[in-house]
Amino acid sequence: MSKQPRELLKAADIEAMEATVSVHTLNPNGVRHRKSLGDATGLSQIGVHHITLMPGHDSSEYHRHRYEEECVYVLSGHGSAMVDGHHHDIGEGDFLGFARNGPAHVVTNTGKSPLVLLVMGQRLEHDVCDYPHRGLRLYINGKQEDLVDIAAIQDG
Repeated sequence: MSKQPRELLKAADIEAMEATVSVHTLNPNGVRHRKSLGDATGLSQIGVHHITLMPGHDSSEYHRHRYEEECVYVLSGHGSAMVDGHHHDIGEGDFLGFARNGPAHVVTNTGKSPLVLLVMGQRLEHDVCDYPHRGLRLYINGKQEDLVDIAAIQDG
């Protein structure tokens, strides 16, 4: 019997992975239980994460990426996606795709059971991320991240 390649994660392997719990810097309700499938298989240009949101929790802070694209596929559970200021019910089998410079968005578990998501996105070295409800912009330059007040940005 041959050894399983690094590129293959069987369902049992994913189930056995320990989730990392993280809280979004700008949203204390943005609590995610994350299993990085991309990291486990050696992906470096695409982030692929198995995310579980417990009832009442958000996926992140309401945000939009200027350069990166990301998408969300609902594996199980029910929730709400706020997209461009409007709430939409989401559930198992639903897909959300956010093109670069697309609308701001966040997912919230509004159900009574865990909301399980497959979240994928680019891992660009440089990105700009806006947080409209906070009036903040995040500049990402490799490992350096600078958060600034949007009102303080001068057009030039």
